[in-house]
Amino acid sequence: MSTVKGNLSINSENIFPIIKKWLYSDHDIFFRELISNGCDAITKLKKLELMGEANLPEDNEYKIQVIANAEDKTLTFIDNGLGMTAEEVGEYINQIAFSGAQDFLEKYKDKANEDQIIGHFGLGFYSAFMVADRVTIDTLSYKEGAVPVHWESDGGMEFEMGEGDRTVRGTTITLYLNEDSYEFSNEYRAKEVIEKYCSFMPIPIYFLNAGSEEETEDVADLVEEAVNEESETAENPEESKKPQPLNTPNPLWNKHPNECTEEEYKKFYRDVFRDYKEPLFWIHLNMDYPFNLKGILYFPKLNTEYDRIEGTIKLYSNQVFIADNIKEVIPEFLMLLKGVIDCPDLPLNVSRSALQNDGFVKKISDYITKKVADKLSGMYKVDREEYEKFWDDISPFIKFGCLKDDKFREKMKEYVIFKNLEGKYVTLPEYVKAAKGETTGESGDAAEAEVVSEGAEEAKKAIVYYVTDELQQSQYINMFKENGMDALMMLHNIDQPFISQLEYENQDMKFQRIDSDLTESFKESAEDLAGLAEELTGLFKTTLNKEQLEVKVERLKSEKISAMITLSEESRRMQDMMKMYGMGGMNEGMFPVGETLVLNANHPLVQYLGAHKEEANSGLICEQLYDLAVLAHRPLAPEAMTRFVERTNEIMLLLTK
Repeated sequence: MSTVKGNLSINSENIFPIIKKWLYSDHDIFFRELISNGCDAITKLKKLELMGEANLPEDNEYKIQVIANAEDKTLTFIDNGLGMTAEEVGEYINQIAFSGAQDFLEKYKDKANEDQIIGHFGLGFYSAFMVADRVTIDTLSYKEGAVPVHWESDGGMEFEMGEGDRTVRGTTITLYLNEDSYEFSNEYRAKEVIEKYCSFMPIPIYFLNAGSEEETEDVADLVEEAVNEESETAENPEESKKPQPLNTPNPLWNKHPNECTEEEYKKFYRDVFRDYKEPLFWIHLNMDYPFNLKGILYFPKLNTEYDRIEGTIKLYSNQVFIADNIKEVIPEFLMLLKGVIDCPDLPLNVSRSALQNDGFVKKISDYITKKVADKLSGMYKVDREEYEKFWDDISPFIKFGCLKDDKFREKMKEYVIFKNLEGKYVTLPEYVKAAKGETTGESGDAAEAEVVSEGAEEAKKAIVYYVTDELQQSQYINMFKENGMDALMMLHNIDQPFISQLEYENQDMKFQRIDSDLTESFKESAEDLAGLAEELTGLFKTTLNKEQLEVKVERLKSEKISAMITLSEESRRMQDMMKMYGMGGMNEGMFPVGETLVLNANHPLVQYLGAHKEEANSGLICEQLYDLAVLAHRPLAPEAMTRFVERTNEIMLLLTK
């Protein structure tokens, strides 16, 4: 073969500098592209062999090998696929943007399926020039009588091509790295990138380190050994079993769910996500029509608030890693999960690193949402007890999904459950029925009294009481239990916006935190308290220097409670919203605080104040009662806590006199 020199034929003017510098956002992606090309070459050859158009050795073992040489600053990629003739090199390499994979599929469209052909755009090879000053190709076609070809380019617009010396079918690509990219010839960096992009590629990938103590040969010798290894392993197949590939060519998601064991699912989770806490459960996706999609989604055990959770959904196309958490394919609420999704039908752009936002992608997203909802609703219907075991961990995810995705909410709204004060799980309708006395008597009386006490419009609404902090609201919880009333645990950050959605969806319900007011169920007759209330109100406002403080005097059924703080639901929600938007430091006078100090006329301390309000220690008792009420409602401010501790010591000293 005579030596050929020339300029690269470009389909679009000045595209090469764009390919070299801007085609891929991550420069390490060249590993994926070059290894993918090797996989394509092998896959094509496999299909030709099945069609009887290629004769291969009986013990042929397909593989891809990567050799790193930190000393010479080179990387070498070797495959034993179908190779190329000089004509094909001129067509596929010298004409940028000519897709070899598309050409192959067009030629054999009546003989072969499109499965497992990775390349789509023919530009992957040129990602090598993002990191290399010089690139060489040595290739030999599988065709009878083919002549080996050597091709090289220094990264400009010129190439040189002539006869090569490769003796075995396949292709070797060598990158002479530029100064900014020497890191990729380091063994650990190279393995890291291969693991990132190529962990599940369909052909075994082996790594050789030319600079290691065990492998001190010159890189050229290693390449020759790797190229000629095929014939050696054919003679001695046991030799090929010793090295372990870096990848898993047949990942778990390619198997049928019935063929996978529980331990395999757990091991796959540990290996891929480096998470040694066992997942709660998983969903195995396996769809062939109307699009091809496989994958496994895991529900991890969540130990933190939802806004700190960082899930990972890895997206693959034909076992080639594309990216993590692509929002066009994966609904936002599913980002809380961990998993893998492989969809060969995804419409990828030229760099395979972003998706066209079209209707087909939306169908994939909807399918994934439906499968997750079907799994969860199926668990509820088949084994509600098991579903309840998982609820505390999966509830933030489900509520987030209901907030973010209308279709998911429609499918899941009947299967949202809540833990009540007794630690039992109930649905919203079950809670309302119990409160109205349809399943219990005593708590129904309390709820009915509450409904009757509301205004004309509000009287139609069932009140749903809830708890946001078991510790801070423990006093109110005990009062509810003592009076046969129930409330729902809403302890997560996401519960506040979720409550708003529930009220919007259920106009006949009103959510109210248990410390927002004192229900009639907690009170006795208070007809004789008008005078006492007036006196104590003046005493507390003067002593505490809080003219805006609202004070109520009630006869509570419990004599153990001296004073309580209540905060109206509307005021508290306004405060929560201000905090959410960073407005917590604004002047409180701009918004009504809404706190009320409730004094229990049945408690001895309150009775003492009513009879001895002029005594020297009455002010001390007022301040202590107020702080105790606040502590049972929310934390004291730092200055108030300091005064509370000092005052407590002062009171204990009085007891010693």
